[in-house]
Amino acid sequence: MRNPSSNPFDLPAYPLKSARELSVSERHSVESDDERHLRCAVKRGHGRPQSHTVKGGAACVAVGILANILVGMTPGTELVSSAHAQAVPKSLEQGGADAELRQRRNAWTVGVAGGILSGTYMTFADELAQVLNDGDNLRIIPMVSNGAASNLDDLLYLRGVDVVMTQSDIFEYFRTQRKTPNLENRIHYIIRLPVSEMHVLAGTDIKSIEDLRGKKVNFGPAGSASSLTGTIVFQRLGVRVEQVMMDNATALQKLKSGELAALLRIIGKPINFLEQIPANSGLHLLPIPFSKTFTDHYTLAEFTSQEYPTLVPQGETIDTIAVPAVLAVFNWPKDTDRYRRVQKFTEALFMNWDKFSEPQRQPRWRRVNLAATVPGWTRWGFAAEMLRRTQQKDPRISELWSFLNHQGNAVMNLTQEQREALFHEFLKWQKQHNSVPRQ
Repeated sequence: MRNPSSNPFDLPAYPLKSARELSVSERHSVESDDERHLRCAVKRGHGRPQSHTVKGGAACVAVGILANILVGMTPGTELVSSAHAQAVPKSLEQGGADAELRQRRNAWTVGVAGGILSGTYMTFADELAQVLNDGDNLRIIPMVSNGAASNLDDLLYLRGVDVVMTQSDIFEYFRTQRKTPNLENRIHYIIRLPVSEMHVLAGTDIKSIEDLRGKKVNFGPAGSASSLTGTIVFQRLGVRVEQVMMDNATALQKLKSGELAALLRIIGKPINFLEQIPANSGLHLLPIPFSKTFTDHYTLAEFTSQEYPTLVPQGETIDTIAVPAVLAVFNWPKDTDRYRRVQKFTEALFMNWDKFSEPQRQPRWRRVNLAATVPGWTRWGFAAEMLRRTQQKDPRISELWSFLNHQGNAVMNLTQEQREALFHEFLKWQKQHNSVPRQ
């Protein structure tokens, strides 16, 4: 016979009966499994148990005490631990026919492909679910994927993928190199995400990207952002290396042992993968020079000693390049079920945008400017409508961003991070200014 105590879900399913619910035989007889045939008759009288035993008096006393406890319970009382007394989520209480449950569970699901489990994109996907999930009305399903490059491929061809995190240069590669037909009309974006910086980790004997020429460099797993963006960047720099593609944890071990000269990560800074590298590890971040060859899809960025204290010397910065990330969507026809799902997701995203700025959320959400555009991309029609509604509430926000974008060298020479910091300083000033009572 199955032991209910071995399964934590058995207790609510098989509650103990009160004394009044027990049958006569259940209340007055306990049969042991040994050959002594111990029998205990428990009688209720004046609130005190009376035991009549043949053998095993101690066992009968214990049974009598338990019986007294049960007798003292009011009808319907259940012996349930405090842990099991908590409410079960309503979504798990709902029943019905299988067909009905299946339809209800799948009606408003949206699959969001993030990236590698340890990456920022996967954190974004997970927090989209945490903020936007609304029972059967909307359910976000975060998907661990091979990375930003394969995400675009999945958005085009993999069933169940509705929204993905990817990068602007990957879109351009699919358009110009892979020559994906009609890509501009098939793939649009909802919002632009923060830039992803290019991290090149190498031994201290490697001083520059040029020093990697002819050496083994890990570009991350196939399909990751670094496997494609890293290839594009090294080609543009004219530095030919021996390309290796393996997972990042293995690559780090081989870098420490000297089997690799460097490894790449294209991801939003700072990341635990690099923060956890101890001081005096013999590793550092290489600078990547920014030039005109990168002005089409990339921007200037930097690493500081505050972000990576064990990899960047105190008080110094290291230049690198960064690429804009996007929340991309397939441009479904308006009369389709998939369109309606993503429409609901997008509306919830804009309506709950302030929740992504809460302290417990990934800090990079606060760097997102909803009005920021992505060169070469088209904003999805319903996302553009939601942006318009948002801007109507406070049009000065989008006006400031437009102003910054048209200021020429004074602003264009700032890093993307500096421009976003300036933008958020304006928002802080505006909030303080609006809180001052008018005379």
